[in-house]
Amino acid sequence: MKLISWNIDSLNAALVGTSERAILTRKVLGKIAEHEPDIIAIQETKLSCDGPSKKHCEILTEKFPDYRIVWNSSVEPARKGYAGTMFIYRNYLTPSVTFPRIGAPGTMDAEGRIITLEFDCYYITQVYTPNAGENLSRLEDRQIWDMKYADYLSCLDKDKPVIAAGDFNVAHREIDLAHPNENRRSAGFTDEERQGFTNLLARGFTDTFRYIHGDVTGAYTWWSQLIRTSKINNSGWRIDYWLVSNRIADKVIKSEMIDSGPRQDHTPILLEICI
Repeated sequence: MKLISWNIDSLNAALVGTSERAILTRKVLGKIAEHEPDIIAIQETKLSCDGPSKKHCEILTEKFPDYRIVWNSSVEPARKGYAGTMFIYRNYLTPSVTFPRIGAPGTMDAEGRIITLEFDCYYITQVYTPNAGENLSRLEDRQIWDMKYADYLSCLDKDKPVIAAGDFNVAHREIDLAHPNENRRSAGFTDEERQGFTNLLARGFTDTFRYIHGDVTGAYTWWSQLIRTSKINNSGWRIDYWLVSNRIADKVIKSEMIDSGPRQDHTPILLEICI
C-alpha cells in the first residue's frame, strides 16, 4: 500500500489560485498523482464549513479519477476557513470514516483536525496538530492536546494496528531541524512539545522515517516561507510524520519525502507498507 501525506496550506489556493505559489502547488499535486497512491492525507485545507465546492470537487476528480473524498472542516465556535483535513482514497477501498473529537481544550476539537479510516485489520488516521502559537500563547492547550491525542491513538491501537500521518507541528530531536540551538523556545521545538511526542511514541508507536533511515541528518519536511533562502540553504524542520504501531513497523518498506521543487512550506511525505 502506498500512502502520501501533505500539509497543503489552503486547498482553494492550490486548486483555483493564480499566483506563482498556486502554480507551484499544483505541480506538487501533479507529482503526488504520478505516484498513484492508494490514500492521500491532506492537512490545512482551510475550507469553509461546507467543505469543498463543486469546482473543487471537479478539479480533484480530474486530478485523481477513481478516488473518493472525505473532509473535516473547522466549524463554529472555531474560526472559519481554518485548519481542516481531507482524505482522498481509491474508490475500491471501503473504510468506515470517523471524525473524532478527543476532548481537547478550547476550540481545537471544532477545527477539523482529525479523520480516521477504519479497515478490517487496521486504522489509517491523520492529524493536523495545533501550533503552540506566536509567543507560545497556545502551548498549555497544545500540551493537553498531545496527551489527549496520545490517549486516542493508544485506544485505537488496542483494537487493531494504527498507521498515523500528518503535520505534528514538532521537530522531535535536534537532528530534526537545521538550527536547534537558535530555536530552543520556538513553537514546534519547545521541551514540552518534544516531550509530548516522546510520550506518544512510548505508547507503542514508531517514527517510520527514523526506522528506515536511522540518524540521517539534513532531511526535512518544512521550510519557512518567511525566509526566502530557507529551502535553498536547507534550513528546514522535520515536523511531518508517518507513525505506525510498533508491531507492524517491520512491514514498512519506504518512508521518505517527495521533492516539492522550489515551493517552500511543507513537502509531501510518502509511506509504503505491506499490510
